[in-house]
Amino acid sequence: MSSVRYGTPAGRWVLLAMVLGSSMAFVDSTIVNLALPTIAENLGASASGLQWTINGYALSLASLILLGGSLGDRFGRRRTFQAGVAWFAVASLLCGVAPNVELLIAARVLQGIGGALLTPGALAILQASFVAQDRARAIGAWSGLGGIGGALGPLLGGWLLELGSWRVLFLINVPVAALVLWVTARHVPESRDESASRHIDVAGVLLAAIGLGGLTYGFTAWPEHGPGAPVVILSLAAGVLGLIAFVLVERREKDPMLPIRIFQNRAFSGANLVTFLVYTANGGVFFLFVLNLQVVADFPAIAAGLALLPLTLLLLVLSAPAGTLGQRIGPRIPMTAGPLICAGALVLMSSIGPGASYLTDVLPAVVIFGLGLALLVAPLTATALSALDDAYAGIASGVNNAVARSAGLLAVAILPLVGGLGAGSLTDSVALQPVYHDAMLICAALMAAGAAVAFLAIPGRVPESRTPARNFCDPASPPVHR
Repeated sequence: MSSVRYGTPAGRWVLLAMVLGSSMAFVDSTIVNLALPTIAENLGASASGLQWTINGYALSLASLILLGGSLGDRFGRRRTFQAGVAWFAVASLLCGVAPNVELLIAARVLQGIGGALLTPGALAILQASFVAQDRARAIGAWSGLGGIGGALGPLLGGWLLELGSWRVLFLINVPVAALVLWVTARHVPESRDESASRHIDVAGVLLAAIGLGGLTYGFTAWPEHGPGAPVVILSLAAGVLGLIAFVLVERREKDPMLPIRIFQNRAFSGANLVTFLVYTANGGVFFLFVLNLQVVADFPAIAAGLALLPLTLLLLVLSAPAGTLGQRIGPRIPMTAGPLICAGALVLMSSIGPGASYLTDVLPAVVIFGLGLALLVAPLTATALSALDDAYAGIASGVNNAVARSAGLLAVAILPLVGGLGAGSLTDSVALQPVYHDAMLICAALMAAGAAVAFLAIPGRVPESRTPARNFCDPASPPVHR
């Protein structure tokens, strides 16, 4: 039962645990990009090895994040959050001591499982713990403090890389996780959805993992083995068949992980298609941009980590006003203009090469990109959530999160391939420069496609709440639980 008040000692303890826990998972998904050149040198990792260092984490997180939310609802949100934090800490320790890239990738997969357990729980715990009149303030504080953590993460990562080993980026999670577990055990109340089904959609979980994993492995292996190699053909076929089977199973499942019928809502489907296109572009940018700065433009790690700081600050300052603007004029205009601004920024980013100056070459592109994202993100999220009835807010949020993470996962696997990497190395400046240039232009095209979808599919106004679920599904169907 909600009993925590914002501004009280109890409220501050709950916020501390949720901010530290979710920031730990978020920062670890971004600052590892800074360490890729060092990991390649230290462990002798190939281009595919570096891709899997990123995608091992992203794959398990994207495949299981919907399950993580439902487990919290069914078996206790605090318990699931604690399990995720502990799992994440152990996996981080394994990452930090990995003697080779194969074990590092395996540990990153385990890290993603922990992230899938703890990430959905943070917001759900805030929603369940704080009294109704304080929830908006608590969630706003969590979002703002988490954003500051995200902004400081690359700076901290670059500083740690300059002072010591890439392994410290993982090992630092262990004491942070210990603090989160202590605070959670003492100060965070337990909550669960008593009406939630205890059934777990095992088939859906396995098929989602097979589908995403098959596509990711196939596209990652393509440059090294060629398109006709059996491993590539079989992996891609398994991925496609796995996703088709996932859709068929979810249509028939009594308590599905992903209720397919919600996509009958045009605004919800349009918002998630825009999310997929935009976050595929974002995934490519955040993977290749920092790598290009270090390998091609010869920026030190700490400077590369600071390069995107203006983008984060712009999101922190402008996201709330952009959300207000979207409420006042409707989401279609900002969701169309935002990706177009980002596309222009990515054209500028594509020219960053050897001898690039931060002030004249990097900063203008980053600022324009940040302005575009700030205009887009809040209306996009609000549309994805408000398109469905309030009772479906949990599943709407989980689906949008899973779509964004799956898009980033596929971007890391596919963009080096379509950029023409071939058998080249991601840490060789001669090989990386043309791949980076072409990939940024492809990302610009994806942003433009996202703008076109928003203009055509997003209504001028999306109601703040919709009453009956029958607007998009059979009213006789069983209730949907997150």
